[in-house]
Amino acid sequence: MEAGIVGLPNVGKSTLFNALTSAGAHAANYPFATIEPNVGVVPIPDPRLATLEEHIPTQKVIPASLKIVDIAGLVRGASTGEGLGNQFLSHIRETDAIVQVVRCFEEAPGGEEITHVDGTIDPLRDIETIEIELVLADLQTVEGSLEKAKRSARSQEEEALLRLELLEKLHPVLAEGRPAREADIGSNPKSPGLLKGLGLITTKPQMFVMNVSDDDVLGEGPLAQKVRELAEQRGSEAVPVCARIEEELSELDEADRLEMLTDYGMDEPALAKLARAVYSLLGQQSFYTAGEKEIRAWTVHQGASAPEAAGVIHTDFQRGFIRAEVFSVADLQEYGSEKSIREAGKLRVEGKDYVMQDADVCHFLFNV
Repeated sequence: MEAGIVGLPNVGKSTLFNALTSAGAHAANYPFATIEPNVGVVPIPDPRLATLEEHIPTQKVIPASLKIVDIAGLVRGASTGEGLGNQFLSHIRETDAIVQVVRCFEEAPGGEEITHVDGTIDPLRDIETIEIELVLADLQTVEGSLEKAKRSARSQEEEALLRLELLEKLHPVLAEGRPAREADIGSNPKSPGLLKGLGLITTKPQMFVMNVSDDDVLGEGPLAQKVRELAEQRGSEAVPVCARIEEELSELDEADRLEMLTDYGMDEPALAKLARAVYSLLGQQSFYTAGEKEIRAWTVHQGASAPEAAGVIHTDFQRGFIRAEVFSVADLQEYGSEKSIREAGKLRVEGKDYVMQDADVCHFLFNV
């Protein structure tokens, strides 16, 4: 899973990225940190791992993780080469989701003046600026592909005709300034694959991070409310985060972190909520393997079958899948051990058609 953080200059995007990667690097037993100057891998906070460890002693615990890419160079005109231009576009095309950071504070903590690139604070205008650039970039991609698609369609091959039809449906939507995800691509089962192959940015799911001041950590101020209302209209999510506080929290030990959270009336770092929100945005869920050597959270898309989940661990597991022995974290809480779950007849044996459920704990049996 990979999410790209985008935003205009001076909205707190890099501060947020630094907080995320620093929090990952300092988390106990979680070997995550920045892996490139603008790429970090962070753990998905998951209290169920602690429940599993409580009942199944183990040597190490490995959470699910999320790759975060700090997308630099997004300014007005990025789609035509301003800022980092094409470099920005290549980075964002590779991500699975877009996290748009929006400034929702007037004055920085301590009275420090942070000048907005447009001179005034207006989160909805900022969102529109970014989204116009993304739409324009996709419009260029579609227009650049149309002539080639028309030539290829002369062959009358099914895929060439379908590709042309798809591009002709996308073009008017993008030309109107709307994202590609709003286009009706039809019901042909090959269309989603062809659409994905175009690498369009505005097909990706998107959410907002409201960078708020330290006296509005819950995002209840008027600027944050505007973003929240827009997200609700779109069926998306908006998570309030004070990037400055999160950066400080990420550098503290556990005791000082808890004290600081209490001072601000927070039950956990906002970055934990953000990581889970991205996880949900991408339609992911967790299942677990648990034993003496390790307890590990694995990521699988919602609706995945048992063989598909097995394949996340190793392709041989999927290829030679026989069955899965399954119980839930809730079962473990109730019965106290896997042995007791078996004795109570609550250990389920599932076949190839089983649809994985969030919080399943699995043993996969396979033969290659």
